[in-house]
Amino acid sequence: MDETAEMTGAHEAPGSNGVDRAIVNGLTDLVKRAGAISQSIADRFDIAPSDLLALFKLDEVMTMKELAKHMSCDASFVTTIADTLEEHGLARREASLKDRRVKNLVLTSEGIAAKERMMQELALRMPWCYALDEKERHIFLALIQKMLAAGTEPAQQPDGGEPVTIAAAAAS
Repeated sequence: MDETAEMTGAHEAPGSNGVDRAIVNGLTDLVKRAGAISQSIADRFDIAPSDLLALFKLDEVMTMKELAKHMSCDASFVTTIADTLEEHGLARREASLKDRRVKNLVLTSEGIAAKERMMQELALRMPWCYALDEKERHIFLALIQKMLAAGTEPAQQPDGGEPVTIAAAAAS
């Protein structure tokens, strides 16, 4: 066994070494912290965290079905979100030009401005924005993208895929 594999436990079964457990604990704590920050931002704008997520996912005209897919939720739940965003003047529903049975959700000018304010607050408060330098954020992003691209089954990438390098991360 080489020294790196010995130090990291690379030849052990997944989940059986301290590094994997530390990653799970750290990631869980990071997700909880990000959730708490998102909740406090949503509270300041008098919306739910799911409404905040919808604002972040809405970049342009999007069908409510597409938004549900981007949010990984049921389309019927997007109806509730659309109601809240409309009540707050942040979005409006429009019939699709292609199919009038389909409803699009479109950010209003107020919604665009609120989204920008929320994004700025997130950038000030999320730990990767202030704890990591620019190069580290690119590496962090590349690692997240690599994990998400791997799918849900470990068998899809038995060797762990290509290592993330600084050069590859900078290109992302």
